[in-house]
Amino acid sequence: MVRFAAVAAELGNTRVPGTGSRPTSHRKRPSKHPVRFTIPRFSASDQGPAASELNRRRFLGALAAATVAGVGAARLVVDPQPRTFAEAPEAQVATSGPTAPAALLPPPPLSARIPLPGGGALTKIPGEGDLLALTVDDGVNSEVVRAYTQFAKDTGIRLTFFVNGIYKSWTENHDMLQPLVDSGQIQLGNHTWSHPDLTTLPKEKIAEQIGRNDQFLKKTYGIGAKPYWRPPYGKRNAVVDAVAADFGYTVPTLWSGSLSDSTVITEDYIVKMADQYFTPQAIVIGHLNHPPVTHVYPRLVEIIRDRNLRTVTLSDVFLKTP
Repeated sequence: MVRFAAVAAELGNTRVPGTGSRPTSHRKRPSKHPVRFTIPRFSASDQGPAASELNRRRFLGALAAATVAGVGAARLVVDPQPRTFAEAPEAQVATSGPTAPAALLPPPPLSARIPLPGGGALTKIPGEGDLLALTVDDGVNSEVVRAYTQFAKDTGIRLTFFVNGIYKSWTENHDMLQPLVDSGQIQLGNHTWSHPDLTTLPKEKIAEQIGRNDQFLKKTYGIGAKPYWRPPYGKRNAVVDAVAADFGYTVPTLWSGSLSDSTVITEDYIVKMADQYFTPQAIVIGHLNHPPVTHVYPRLVEIIRDRNLRTVTLSDVFLKTP
């Protein structure tokens, strides 16, 4: 089984902030020790349909046990070649490019943008409609950032990345990511420089975290991320909000649903979370940290298509602030 304690903690974070529930961590540090899986070998004498089926079951059972052991021991699983959407097996691919039979729905027209709601954090898209804001955080793993960017190129899905500038993924993938940022398909938001719990810091350190990341985004991508920022772990208070507002970050952006992938979980569990939380007007949080999500892109797109959802960035939805 997957680490149910971690999953339960993650699911607790999907509650609307302000109800008294304090979200737990959405980012885990990589393990310094690689995980090695040992899969038993079967002899050539194991032949015939019955033996083959038995061998298959033995193999799957051993693989499951090794995977569970690895999940318990590793915070970051290194996948040297994470499958992008374009690299998925032909039978699984359902792209939404120019030749796709059923492309993803386009964003709403600019004339449909609405004013930002005032007061408190943004947890859902207001009103009723068909919009889905998929927002992904951190950037611990450069290959996952690359795969998510390729996913956007392959499918036309619109995403908001909440960036921690400390990670090299944001400079390593700059050339690939910049055109999508320039076109507005991927929006960048401020997630602080190095992902501390801001509620534990003095004002000057809060300002350093937000201001340094703001400057990084401007220097590296030539964009201003204001007014959208996401407090690490979802933790904020009046002091934190006031310091962020001094920099022009007036919209703390939280979430109404989660892919629960701040730690290493199975691909099927990620899809289960998407099935639960990919709903109209939802803001869903995911993470740019662990490879399993890069293996389920076609299944995520299938849910979006089946529900006729329209993926959006935050700027697709809301009018720009002065």
